[in-house]
Amino acid sequence: MREDSRQVEKKYVGLDVHKATIVVAVADEGRGEVRPYGTIKNTPGAVAHLVKKLGPAEQLECCYEAGPCGYGLQRQLSGLGAACSVVAPSLIPQRPGERIKTDRRDAAKLARLLRSGELTAVWVPDAEHEALRDLSRAREAARTAQHQARQQILSLLLRSGVEEPGETRRWTQRYRSWLGELSLEQPLQRIVLADAMEAVDAATARLKRMEDAVKKAATEGGTRR
Repeated sequence: MREDSRQVEKKYVGLDVHKATIVVAVADEGRGEVRPYGTIKNTPGAVAHLVKKLGPAEQLECCYEAGPCGYGLQRQLSGLGAACSVVAPSLIPQRPGERIKTDRRDAAKLARLLRSGELTAVWVPDAEHEALRDLSRAREAARTAQHQARQQILSLLLRSGVEEPGETRRWTQRYRSWLGELSLEQPLQRIVLADAMEAVDAATARLKRMEDAVKKAATEGGTRR
């Protein structure tokens, strides 16, 4: 019995990814027209069904733009056996007059440029590295919240004409004690000050937790179980 010598052609799959849906376009190997596939749900089951329908997986090369949806889709497609790259949006070639954007056009454009080798992929972190990035973002968010709460207190002191103690550095324990003993002239301002102090204390405690977690992750592999 003769073996089937037919070669399965590669398919280039452009994915316009959103929180709930993925718009799909497919370009066959060669110079044929890019064809729209349609819209699927952004769920593992729907993605697995897409690969099965377009496959075999080994002949699929997929891509989507880096964005807020992260890298879970890339990891799933790779786990299913399909090649998948995440591309830098700022480096996607633009044609003159290409101003009208739709999800369908974006997916088709990705498929076409992927086939022609004109896309620039970004480094895709594994799940552990992505978790560490999230932890670092949380630390910076806590730092920003602390700064904003402190600025609220300083603005209140300035508006109230309160002179800070010159011999005490800001935000030390001694400075915190001075704030706690401070009695502003207006009762409503005292409420504002007390609330802002609570916000500073909460943000400071949150920042310490995040910084401790980052240090642990860096020294002990804290993202691993």
